[in-house]
Amino acid sequence: MSRIDQSKDFIAIRIAILTVSDTRDLSQDNSGDVLVQRLLEAGHELADRRILPDERDQIADQLRIWCKDSSIDVVISTGGTGLTGRDISVEAHRDVYEKEIDAFGTVFTIVSMQKIGTSAVQSRATAGVAMGTYLFALPGSPGACKDAWDEILARQLDYRHRPCNFVEILPRLDEHQRRK
Repeated sequence: MSRIDQSKDFIAIRIAILTVSDTRDLSQDNSGDVLVQRLLEAGHELADRRILPDERDQIADQLRIWCKDSSIDVVISTGGTGLTGRDISVEAHRDVYEKEIDAFGTVFTIVSMQKIGTSAVQSRATAGVAMGTYLFALPGSPGACKDAWDEILARQLDYRHRPCNFVEILPRLDEHQRRK
């Protein structure tokens, strides 16, 4: 079973938050607020925060900028994972991914099923890796952001989590790009 190994020191990581919305600004960004609050309470650092419209190229460009920034370890976006014509965050993320973390969407669906039942099928939450950076695309509701953080990310972004976590392999994500 998973657990926190108290004999290990916590390692803070640097996380950027991107809200994808055609209508919100920072004063109305409840989902972004939830993620910022939780990451700070966990002891991580807020590296950057932005709001962008539902425009695939703009989202992908911002993800690439953050992935190239060595002061950012993780990017979490919220919004644009649904099924409507303007929901293009998943496609923008996949434009950037080098590797997709397939099980993230599956685990998110399992967590969501426990909270909202079969409505969970309408989310396309996804995750991947690019340029040594983790990327997560979450739905735009504060509840979905809480569920993703509390049930998945809080543990996987904690170096002390056992049997494994994302932080311990962070230094090796881009090893294929290093000179041998």
